[in-house]
Amino acid sequence: MRTNSFSGKLALFVLLSLFVLNMKPVVATTPPDDLPSLKGKKILMVWGGWEGHEPRQVTYKLKPLLEKEGAIITVSDSLGVYANKKLMDSFDLIIQAWTMGKISKEQEKGLLDAVKNGTGIAGAHGGLGDSFRENTGYQYMVGGQWVAHPGNVHKHTINITDKNDPITRGINDFQLKSEQYYMHIDPNVKVLATTSFTGEYDDWIDGAVMPVAWKKTYGKGRVFYLSPGHVADDFDSPELMELFLRGIRWASGSKYLPKEEWVSPVYPGKN
Repeated sequence: MRTNSFSGKLALFVLLSLFVLNMKPVVATTPPDDLPSLKGKKILMVWGGWEGHEPRQVTYKLKPLLEKEGAIITVSDSLGVYANKKLMDSFDLIIQAWTMGKISKEQEKGLLDAVKNGTGIAGAHGGLGDSFRENTGYQYMVGGQWVAHPGNVHKHTINITDKNDPITRGINDFQLKSEQYYMHIDPNVKVLATTSFTGEYDDWIDGAVMPVAWKKTYGKGRVFYLSPGHVADDFDSPELMELFLRGIRWASGSKYLPKEEWVSPVYPGKN
């Protein structure tokens, strides 16, 4: 009886060991230490615009996580803050959640000048990639612009395509039920993750591969964009939230770290 009991326990131990060894963690247990710290960083969070994207809820879902890491947060529900040069110069990072809407020339100039001079900027979904549709200068800074979401909200896969970047290292491909953004994109952004479209909703985009997370620079400023995140609950996905937090950390380093060199154009030139 003892032999049979021992054999059974051994078999169970072997099975459990194999199960654990074959499990792939969805998010690295230890975030990369080569990302900037948020401790002491001054961050401006701006929310507003179309309420369907829950800009306030997204902002206040993220805020305590950033404060826990030591960030000093200022929240504004007005674009007027962008026109205050002295205040804008004091920030290390802007996190914007503002879909559509209108921005004045003075406000746009204040925002673009701040980023060009070294303030980082980060955002997700329409909060950064579908803001101020009439302002192409703003879109040039972001590196892309929303144009469609075929099928609206549905389950799709996010593929991590750059597994060595500290923003994505240790994060596996994952599924998400959210809007799948079809975008017009700067060919010089560094693509970190993509999604692939089927022909289920529009047959002419069958097989199209679309970036969903990228980083770039605008002047001295670091720009990070993440296209998923239609509503606040989408960020209950641990992979999506981790990508966003890491992108925020990376973008916060503009004023303190050298410019990264990575340009690899989709369409190589004559050189």
